[in-house]
Amino acid sequence: MKAASSEVVRNINRGIVLNLIRRRQPLSRADLARISGLQRSTVSLIVEELIEEQWVLSGPTGRLPRGRRPTFLRLNDERVIIGVDIRPVHTTIALADVNGKFSSQEVFATPADPKSALEALVPRIQAMVRGSKGKKIEGVGISLPGRVDHETRRLVFAPNLKWRDVDLHTPIVKATGLEVELENAANACALAAVWFDHMETAGNLVVVTVSEGIGTGILVNGRLVLGLKGMAGEFGHVPLDPTGPLCSCGSRGCWEVFGSNRAALRYYLESSAREGLSFPDLLRLADQDDALAARALKTMAQYLGRGMRMIVAGLAPEKIIVIGDLTRSWHRFGPVIEAEVQAQVLPGGTAPVVTPAHEDGMARLRGTVALVSQKHFGSMGRM
Repeated sequence: MKAASSEVVRNINRGIVLNLIRRRQPLSRADLARISGLQRSTVSLIVEELIEEQWVLSGPTGRLPRGRRPTFLRLNDERVIIGVDIRPVHTTIALADVNGKFSSQEVFATPADPKSALEALVPRIQAMVRGSKGKKIEGVGISLPGRVDHETRRLVFAPNLKWRDVDLHTPIVKATGLEVELENAANACALAAVWFDHMETAGNLVVVTVSEGIGTGILVNGRLVLGLKGMAGEFGHVPLDPTGPLCSCGSRGCWEVFGSNRAALRYYLESSAREGLSFPDLLRLADQDDALAARALKTMAQYLGRGMRMIVAGLAPEKIIVIGDLTRSWHRFGPVIEAEVQAQVLPGGTAPVVTPAHEDGMARLRGTVALVSQKHFGSMGRM
């Protein structure tokens, strides 16, 4: 074991101060010292450094019954991040400040192959850079529906995109000169939950993203679990029934072929001749008292809950956060999922809280902001 150097201690204290400003802004120096437990002189030195680096802005002043009027601190929203959310159907590119406030975004159809995807994406990133004069761009964060090897920075596989072993990082870095961070979509959502939704106190939680497939982002003891080559958390590709339908990963009967949006549409088409529907269409039909649509959604919910039993038994999380279009109809999904999860609790155990994230489809993009920002604010840690 080695003692921490003064530089390590200084960086830790800097991260503490910067994160306190981020979470509680506007905040005075006196409040920073009181909340952090650091000496006022230490806080002042760090704050002056952050102001000089233009991470933090000073002002306005507050009012107290007596004594010196405090000056409040806040993050500089002229420091921005480009977020990219790649999905099988469409890709979104957006510009956000370090507080996660988005100022612009563009959506375009996702090309079928990685080369075409880069040819469509890179010019859009370059145009966003040109349109951001006067702002400091911290980097590009990319959310992907697949697993990323964080050592090689390559996409290992994305079954719903049908992409394998792809280098998106190098071409974008060369074309823009910006730092680029890639992450699995469910992991990005887990980052967003901690970074923006104040989930820091929930040390053990799982984010389940439900769309064309099913993804899971796992926090254990406050650390994001990556596993070997970033492959941890692929519960969506664990077979529930080896004789079930073929999955995009090549196996049969995976959780996502029973509990995803596409599964619900399949259930509906098996009992109805109506084709060409989207999942939001199915939600609307159920709300219009279409019995077949309601039954399809109930079947999807049952399988979602049954799949979550793996998570409950294996990880015993405090909370499971569900993200996706299904949260718009949580009155249909919630009770069914919770009943299935309750059925898995072992003697002496406690069922996790299962809660929807009503985030209007922005969780992945907000996760890309956290992905880039955490390098400066201090990572929550990875395993």
